[in-house]
Amino acid sequence: MNYLDKIKSQKCISLETYRKNNQPVKTPVWFVVKNNLIYVVTRSKTGKVKRLKNNSNVRIAPCTFKGKITGDEISGVVTILNDEEAKEVVKWRDKKYGLIAKIAKFFSKNKGEFFAISIKID
Repeated sequence: MNYLDKIKSQKCISLETYRKNNQPVKTPVWFVVKNNLIYVVTRSKTGKVKRLKNNSNVRIAPCTFKGKITGDEISGVVTILNDEEAKEVVKWRDKKYGLIAKIAKFFSKNKGEFFAISIKID
């Protein structure tokens, strides 16, 4: 079983992004696995977006909702998706997470527009 098959049923992954001084920042995020890639949706005014625009290298690992790592970490490279692709990823995420995703959408509105990435693991 490959890494993506192992994590696909998890609720959260830890997304490690890097500040300009290379200091790592780990954030628990929801995700969807499709087409051998990991997709993550966030909002455009979050810190991780700024960090991803400066450095597309990440590390991911399965984690709890609060960010406690529960499995193997692996490196990957991020691609920032366009608005059309982001809309599709939002649909996939909503299908996986259901009502809780709709609630999160409402409470995160003030953090900007949807922003989606794909992660290709190394």
